[in-house]
Amino acid sequence: QVQLVESGGGLVQVGGSLRLSCAASGRTFTSYAMGWFRQAPGKERELVAAITSGGSTNYADSVKGRFTISRDNAKITVYLQMNSLKPEDTAVYYCAADRNFSGTNPGGMRYWGKGTLVTVSS
Repeated sequence: QVQLVESGGGLVQVGGSLRLSCAASGRTFTSYAMGWFRQAPGKERELVAAITSGGSTNYADSVKGRFTISRDNAKITVYLQMNSLKPEDTAVYYCAADRNFSGTNPGGMRYWGKGTLVTVSS
């Protein structure tokens, strides 16, 4: 069982930055792929970024060059650094984990946090 708790969301102006954190429970954190997903009102949940247990990363085209996913296995935490934020980045951001995640489908993730809201104002 893995429990995930997100933090760091909030209101930010266009062009600003935020760093989201996802604190995970469980001694097997290092063996899990981790991901950040987001869901805007009226839209489907989509992958933002993912990182494998080995540190390989994958990003949605819409955030490449602006967002960075990282993990600190000692702190059992995964981060999402978001820079140059745009109004279209406004969404609830979810942290997720799975031993065998690949691709972009949210259905490939077994464990989910409750989400944190990011609002980018213009």
